[in-house]
Amino acid sequence: MVNWLSAPAAKEALHAGGEIAFLDVREAGQFADGHPLFATPCPYSRLELTVGALVPRLDVPVLLIDGGDGIAERSAVALRRMGYSDVSAIREGVRGWAAAGFTLFKGVNVPSKTLGELAEHRFQPRRIGAETLIAWRDAGREVQLFDCRPPEECQKMRIPGSVCLPNGELAHRFDAAVTGSGPVVLTCAGRTRSLIGTVGLTLAGISGEVFALENGTQGWALAGQRLERGAAPQPFPDLTGAARVATKARALALLEREGIPVIAAQTAIEMRAEAGRTTYLFDLRAPEDIKAHPLAAFTPALSGQLVQATDQWVGVRQARLILGDDPGLRAAIAAYWLRALGYEVFVLPLDASARQIPALPIPARLPDQPVTEVDPALALRETQDGRGQLVDLRPSAAFRQGHVAGAIWAVRPRLPALCKGVDAPVFLIAQTEAKAALAAGDLRAAGHNRIFAVKGGYPALIAAGAASVASSEPANSDELIDFVWFAHGRHDGDLTASRLYLHWEQGLIAQLDTAERAAFGL
Repeated sequence: MVNWLSAPAAKEALHAGGEIAFLDVREAGQFADGHPLFATPCPYSRLELTVGALVPRLDVPVLLIDGGDGIAERSAVALRRMGYSDVSAIREGVRGWAAAGFTLFKGVNVPSKTLGELAEHRFQPRRIGAETLIAWRDAGREVQLFDCRPPEECQKMRIPGSVCLPNGELAHRFDAAVTGSGPVVLTCAGRTRSLIGTVGLTLAGISGEVFALENGTQGWALAGQRLERGAAPQPFPDLTGAARVATKARALALLEREGIPVIAAQTAIEMRAEAGRTTYLFDLRAPEDIKAHPLAAFTPALSGQLVQATDQWVGVRQARLILGDDPGLRAAIAAYWLRALGYEVFVLPLDASARQIPALPIPARLPDQPVTEVDPALALRETQDGRGQLVDLRPSAAFRQGHVAGAIWAVRPRLPALCKGVDAPVFLIAQTEAKAALAAGDLRAAGHNRIFAVKGGYPALIAAGAASVASSEPANSDELIDFVWFAHGRHDGDLTASRLYLHWEQGLIAQLDTAERAAFGL
């Protein structure tokens, strides 16, 4: 049985000040089309594979929301099976939320993006438009343009001449990266990271001409300018000598000024053992440093991305975050913003003592009965003769690009209904054995007994001689629920989608109610 809450009771619990994991178990496209502000995306299609990292404490209160379609009930069963002891769900899901008069926010990472808009109002960082940057360059003015997104995003598209140096890393390596005396301009794909990054440099005590580029790469495209695509970013500049001394001094000054506590490894161990509290440990060093000297107890995260997309790592509101760093400015800046998002944050210097902190197991549990794997050639013979059905569980975008002829696309929440009445064996095509096992468990619960996973998945079927076909189906948001339709195409030349997205970001603050606005600590 599910413990049902009305939407008003759920909202009251959400803003009561205690720890709570508010999980939206719908798929990515449904989530982006409208969700409560502080809901964390945790799609049922991979629930048991992701919830353990998002919600590491089994006795934390968990609140579920769905589309009013029974997925919350199925999710509650799965969570209780994993050991979560306090699980509730909102009656009628997002429909009940909207009917109670509460806002459903479009998009993803909405709390973080709302924080960026609030930071602009609070700090009024200096900004320039694409036209000004173009004019400065045409006049031969020395301008250093930094793209403060992660390297993989910069590689997809960037403004020509920009240098990839993500937020946190830019402040940390500022004296090594900035070699001239001209203005420094920060850009991202839209608004949030350039605003947060510009303010972050000011918080770090970095002075001079620093500007946020209005609307980032989308503003550049809207100004009729070309974006560079596919260029591999350069490695982050090395930090040595005076530059390292400078970043450490800035970190200490920011930590002291803002009252951000610095703790030792033993304190982190004690905090994580405390009953009734959820504690996350993050390693904010650069990826190459983490690779060279990994720390098993810490989850790697770029400083700026942890602020930009907090709900990808943290599923518990009001939780405690411990940020590991060396020598500390990346953590100090991230701590400032994460406190503003409602978390209790500590900084831990990553010296040799950090290795004393043991890794803890992440809650996880797959169905007790494993799914039997079969050779792809056998699966093809069975399905080509009409004695079985191929079911493709890969992302719908991959299915549309190419799938085995005769296969049908399915996503876990809708799988039992899709296969209802199918008496023939079901052959699952999945990217991982774990995803196939979850789908098989749901099919067994729905009464199917002959379920198999194709060994090697789609590539193995093609290698075995299967014909690959492309498809435009499913082609709408009602069917393609795993695909984010909201402002789709804004990074691929769709200027209408860019205008929609930028207007949406600028309108986030106006959508906040009193309790939601009070949750931000600026």
